[in-house]
Amino acid sequence: MSTVAVPPGPTRPPVPVSIAAFVSSFDRFAISPLIVLVAADLGATLTQALTIASSYFLAYGISQPVWGVLSDRIGRIPLMKATLLAAATAGVVATFAPTLTILVIARAFSGAFYGAIVPTSMTYVGDTVAEAHRQPALTDLMAAIALGTASATALAGALAHFADWRIVFAIPAVLAVGCVVGLRRLREPAREEQGGVISTLQAAVTNRWVLIVISLAFVEGAVVLGVLTLLAPALQSQGVGAAVAGLATAAYGVGVILTSRMVKVLSRRLSMPRLMVIGGAATVIGFAVLTIHLSTLTVIIAALLLGATWSFQHSSLQTWATSVLPRARGTVVALFAGCLFAGSALGTSVGGTLGDNDQWTPLFAMTGLVALGLTVTIVISRRTFAGPRNG
Repeated sequence: MSTVAVPPGPTRPPVPVSIAAFVSSFDRFAISPLIVLVAADLGATLTQALTIASSYFLAYGISQPVWGVLSDRIGRIPLMKATLLAAATAGVVATFAPTLTILVIARAFSGAFYGAIVPTSMTYVGDTVAEAHRQPALTDLMAAIALGTASATALAGALAHFADWRIVFAIPAVLAVGCVVGLRRLREPAREEQGGVISTLQAAVTNRWVLIVISLAFVEGAVVLGVLTLLAPALQSQGVGAAVAGLATAAYGVGVILTSRMVKVLSRRLSMPRLMVIGGAATVIGFAVLTIHLSTLTVIIAALLLGATWSFQHSSLQTWATSVLPRARGTVVALFAGCLFAGSALGTSVGGTLGDNDQWTPLFAMTGLVALGLTVTIVISRRTFAGPRNG
């Protein structure tokens, strides 16, 4: 068996980049346990308080293409430093916000600025890590993101209950400033010569494979992130308390952390399509389990399996996105992230409609079928893109 020489260079994301991704994830997922407490403290209804989350996610999603173009123009490290400082400022405003309106505005700005971090950190890995090592490196980055998700889910509610909900907004603001200090030590990676902004965008949106990859990300966002959001409400509809439902869903973050270690080992032995099959199978099995029976145990199992999906299937899609059009890598990765979160919003909306009618079993059954079709499409598309030698 012949061996392929691997060019020397970094094999994992730098620590400051991973911490920045962790902070972005923590800030994004910390709001859910706080909604009821914020509403009570600021004299708002639950519906009004939910605008804190919706404004954040909307700003996070629609800002992605802007950050992608800017990262291709001004560089990865300068963009991350600038947006982290801006996000920290918005975090301070949110911490001391006297009214719901000011809090909503501050959180929207936080979402917009933190929206730059994860796609830009992915692009930085794409710029600095050789393709042979890129998927394990991106898996390391995803583990940091998952740790932020799990930490936010587990800690935000406890901090708000035993101390003050405002502290939860202050923590990522302080950490963001620390990240800026760490990022100052990193070099800006070399990038291919760029054309104008319009030509870069045009190159991305007219490339057939870019459109395929971001379309797959959209569907994956609906199936994985969108329906994942509904696991806790599904349990609560069965009479399970909010705290237990939240902890059960937090198994997703644990699943990502555990299975990301497996991907690092297996990516040296298995082709990308085979990794995609493993991740897709985990999704289908997870939703099949929920279709058969909905309980705390089955939600924990499904959440763990969705974590495996994220490590195996999503990391493969991410790796593909970083290499499909290198000269517009930042733009492509940002479009990828934007489609992912747009899909998650659609999945939550459609699934929530079924959930309102207590149609959880049809929802999970349909999601499993869509996941099966998605996996087949992803694998065939990747094999076609890579050619027979990489199948």
